[in-house]
Amino acid sequence: MHRIVYKKQLSENVKLFDVEAPLVAKKFKAGQFLIVKIDEKGERIPLTIVDTDKENGTIRIIFQEVGKSTKKLGLLNVGDMIQDVIGPLGKPAEIKKFGKVVCVGGGVGIACVYPQAKAFKEAGNEVISIIGARTKEILILEEEMRNVSDRLYITTDDGSYVRKGFVPDVLKELLEKEKFDRVITIGPAIMMMVTARVTKPYNVKTIASLNSIMVDGTGMCGACRVSVGGETKFACVDGPDFDAHLVDFELLMERQRIYLEEERKAMELFEEECKCR
Repeated sequence: MHRIVYKKQLSENVKLFDVEAPLVAKKFKAGQFLIVKIDEKGERIPLTIVDTDKENGTIRIIFQEVGKSTKKLGLLNVGDMIQDVIGPLGKPAEIKKFGKVVCVGGGVGIACVYPQAKAFKEAGNEVISIIGARTKEILILEEEMRNVSDRLYITTDDGSYVRKGFVPDVLKELLEKEKFDRVITIGPAIMMMVTARVTKPYNVKTIASLNSIMVDGTGMCGACRVSVGGETKFACVDGPDFDAHLVDFELLMERQRIYLEEERKAMELFEEECKCR
């Protein structure tokens, strides 16, 4: 069992937890994730490890309430227990001194790009970060990203904060003026696809962290399979980081939509059950 020791609401549907998980905290490397299972009948939820406190044995997770399981997770409070926290899983990101690294994060994907930006900075890189959200109200980790970046650019879809537009627009403008050694992109699949298309003409190595449907997280079920360079890969054990120029994003987005109807029905039943209590 893993105790929640800190909880914070970052935006309407995005929450931050610090959870006791000393073994996970000890072994975590940037780019890895974990599986959370709330209780015996709970769904396995894959979440990126945002940060760790090795001294106190805690990990930080940030998640968006998009379905029954994440909604149920968000209802937990400080002192409550999570039955299983399994990790760290996946291959760590390739962190070394490349030179100038651009970290592109969109939506809740900012929480996933943060640990990599931090690690690249610690490895001696010049880190340029571009983060974006639909509106100012749901933009997360602005100060944290600023603290690990040499430069930080911000966009909002509706123009409610800083610059109106999308993160790939800023990236394209920077590529026209500067040379970069690596681009990291994490966020909605459509954003990562556009980012990859923007960087390809400039021959900049671009890495995307894929958020495919996942069940066991250890390579056994194949639910997280993705197509990379025409080959089938499992995001949980072969990734989650892949060469963005080789990823079949259309297939990824198609697979992400497979269970939308089932997810909708499960959420309706859960909300009805909550009303009856």
